[in-house]
Amino acid sequence: MDGSHTRRGQPCWFRLPKIGMIAVNDGIILRTHISRILKRHFKGKPYYVDLVDLFNEVEFQTAHGQMIDLITTLVGEKDLSKYSLSSHRRIVQYKTAYYSFYLPVACALLMFGENLDNHIAVKDVLIEMGTYFQVQDDYLDCFGDPEVIGKIGTDIEDFKCSWLVVKALELCNEDQKLTLYENYGKADPAAVAKVKDLYKTLKLQDVYLEYESTSYEKITNSIEAHARSEVQAVLKSFLAKIYKRQK
Repeated sequence: MDGSHTRRGQPCWFRLPKIGMIAVNDGIILRTHISRILKRHFKGKPYYVDLVDLFNEVEFQTAHGQMIDLITTLVGEKDLSKYSLSSHRRIVQYKTAYYSFYLPVACALLMFGENLDNHIAVKDVLIEMGTYFQVQDDYLDCFGDPEVIGKIGTDIEDFKCSWLVVKALELCNEDQKLTLYENYGKADPAAVAKVKDLYKTLKLQDVYLEYESTSYEKITNSIEAHARSEVQAVLKSFLAKIYKRQK
């Protein structure tokens, strides 16, 4: 979808011989299995309808998050002026946070007989965690080791609304902004190198470390404010899995 060459350490499916656009239908086939799996294992359970509804809602949110991400990178319509932290957060919240962090915990709550409307605070913490996770992804796309993270980062070439470029736009002077405008979004190694050099000049690695520390403290405080210790334990286990991750 984003033109990448690798994902999770393997070649992207659509790039394999004889696959190409067939990958679109393969994705649809995989999606149809969700309802079949839910029906096979949970039909007859009191929470079955709510579980199906949850998956449908999260799929809706994720698809729209992906759409927002894609339409900001339309060929011929590259405009860095529309990139901001609020735009980035909107993309991240819908594209990543709901399905990666909220969905599994919401499933567990439903299966335990809980009403999700009574757990808005938990949802808010998980969305914040998902946002932090995606900022990590943006950082690793540029500064991570491809052998470790399992993919070759292409956010710069793909003109992605990445946390790094948003922060760069906040911090750079007019000359540096011109460098960004001239080189960001080009599939040219020399242009990519200029953007990465600018990131280093702006000390975005240090800015990221400060963001990571602040986010961890904020999320931890939100978790510890929850009244139930078992919920705290689950949320802390999630946070521990991603804090300072390298892949």
